[in-house]
Amino acid sequence: MKKVLVATEKPFAKAAVEGIQKILQAAGHEMLLLENYTTKAELINAAAQADAIIIRSDIIDKDVIAAANNLKIVVRAGAGYDNIDLETAKAAGIVAMNTPGQNSNAVAELAVAMMVYAARNNFNGTSGTELKGKKIGLHAYGYVSKAVAAIAKGFSMEVYAFDPFVDNNVMVEDGVTPVSDVNELYSKCQYVSLHMPATAQTKKSVNYDLLARMPKGATLVNTARKEVVDEEGLLRIFAERPDFKYMSDVEPDCKSEIAEKYTGRFYFTPKKMGAQTSEANNNAGLAAARQIVAFFETGDTTFQVNK
Repeated sequence: MKKVLVATEKPFAKAAVEGIQKILQAAGHEMLLLENYTTKAELINAAAQADAIIIRSDIIDKDVIAAANNLKIVVRAGAGYDNIDLETAKAAGIVAMNTPGQNSNAVAELAVAMMVYAARNNFNGTSGTELKGKKIGLHAYGYVSKAVAAIAKGFSMEVYAFDPFVDNNVMVEDGVTPVSDVNELYSKCQYVSLHMPATAQTKKSVNYDLLARMPKGATLVNTARKEVVDEEGLLRIFAERPDFKYMSDVEPDCKSEIAEKYTGRFYFTPKKMGAQTSEANNNAGLAAARQIVAFFETGDTTFQVNK
């Protein structure tokens, strides 16, 4: 019997917790539950007992890993995994996984909702514009981007995508027009939606030069990570382009300056909300539990992110 810790400062829905427990118990494992904790010490103490951990936005760093002597696998219930110290986990022989695709529709719906909100001037009563016929560029083409593309086409938008790691045929089959150069994506599209992880290569990659290429009436939508946007360049664009808007599912560090100077041209969720639906909550949690069961039963590491 393995002990599987579900550690969530922002808890799963009750139905998801019950589903996780059912999957684990059916496989002969014990579920440990740590919810609504307020200190790192609580997480460290709970992790010391665990053979496996399921988290959401909770941070698994070197201190947690050092205390978890029995830990073999950590699964982030969601797509992003920059809250796990991948190198330390790898050095300790711990497999880190995410659950790609489980939150995709929820994040995609939020991205498009932000576009509608921007197009209608934050619903302030003035005349806005429509999404129909506008060009949207998807910066990176993964699970969420595919879902955004499907919704955007329902709005009769022209959909373009840039991702050097995805075969163009995949995009074409989805009715998306691939572009070979990121500069072209920004030059062509009034709306650009960001979908890349925060890595050494992508941090601050969405910079002034790219944003300055966007057509009149530009809107940047970020449901990825705040780190991928160069905030110095972002502030410069805000100052130079009265037509520019920024909608983000994460508050930038320069939020106060934007809020003070550029009323009506931005929206930032109070906390990361992309995956905050009951459906996504349930899907990601159950997927995490199934991946842990498969790992212990067959050694399955399909979704490992620290190979």
